[in-house]
Amino acid sequence: MKLIIAIIQPHRLEAVKTALTEVEVFRLTVMDCQGFGRQKGHAEVYRGHEFSVNLVRKVQLQIAVNDEFVEPTIDAIMKGGRSGDKGEIGDGKIFVLPLDDCLRIRTGERGSEAI
Repeated sequence: MKLIIAIIQPHRLEAVKTALTEVEVFRLTVMDCQGFGRQKGHAEVYRGHEFSVNLVRKVQLQIAVNDEFVEPTIDAIMKGGRSGDKGEIGDGKIFVLPLDDCLRIRTGERGSEAI
């Protein structure tokens, strides 16, 4: 089992959800988050004064999958999250972490059956 954490641009969320549905991944958690990488924020004007915004709004997805779904899930996130054919700086990151155990609270199932 793996936990896939993806940080993507908010406007790409619907495209990523559609791509995940196509590979039969239906369970995910979505959180709003902020951060910066190579983008290093941007400048905005408010009431005539320019100021720097160091944190850029992003969306974080957390998806627990069984091993056979890892690559299809990664491919779907790449397909839905990439801007254009080659992508752009700020499209996001995907992290794949080992998942030791999973428990379904309602039934008490453990491991891959609980996902």
